[in-house]
Amino acid sequence: MSHDAKSPAQAHAHPTGATYLKVAVILTVITIVEVWAYYIPALVASPLFNPSLIIMSAAKFAIVVLFYMHLKYDHKLFKALFTGPLIIAGATILALLFLFAKISL
Repeated sequence: MSHDAKSPAQAHAHPTGATYLKVAVILTVITIVEVWAYYIPALVASPLFNPSLIIMSAAKFAIVVLFYMHLKYDHKLFKALFTGPLIIAGATILALLFLFAKISL
């Protein structure tokens, strides 16, 4: 008897070992830039310091979720259910940073 359903192995593609290595290198580089930025006194005193760290952390978070949690290869509904609240949370954090004068235009 033939089944139309795909086997679990065929359900969706998984990244290869090379992809995981590339992702690890990218995460390492972003982490090095974050640590390096902390040791530049002019940047730490700048109003761009906190937002730049937040952006780099958010980028690392997105990369981890997309690749290591396989969200990139999941159904679009799951992506929307995850990214919608994430965007709201990010906007809330940015609004609070503006409200408490940690960043300004």
